[in-house]
Amino acid sequence: MPTNHDESEVLILTLNDCPGRNIRQVIGPVYGTSVRSRNFAGNWLGSLRAIFGGRQKGYSKMITRSRNDALVQLALAAKSLGANAVLAMRFDSGEFDSGPGQAMNEVTAYGTAVVLE
Repeated sequence: MPTNHDESEVLILTLNDCPGRNIRQVIGPVYGTSVRSRNFAGNWLGSLRAIFGGRQKGYSKMITRSRNDALVQLALAAKSLGANAVLAMRFDSGEFDSGPGQAMNEVTAYGTAVVLE
C-alpha cells in the first residue's frame, strides 16, 4: 500500500465512518487510477496457460500491482485536497485492448475524502 511518508498520512477505510473519530469536513469524491499491461511474452505465455487452465500468476501479480498503485494515487489525490482520510473506498476494474495481443488492465480506487478530528 502506501510507500512513502506523504501517502502514509492518509487513512483509507472501506467503512463509511471511522470508529472513535469524528468527521470534521467532507471534501468529496477522490480517485486513483492505475493502468498496466503485460509484455508480449507475458501475454503469450498467459494465453498458453489459459488453454490448460489453472492459476494465472503473471496476471495476478499485474492486478495486485495495479491495485496498490491505485491506492497510492488515491492517497495522493486525497492529501492534495487537504484530506487525512478516505472513507467508503471501493475498487473498480476493467480491461481493454491496446492492440494485437496487448490487453491493458485498469484499476480505479475511489472513495470520499474527509478530514478526521
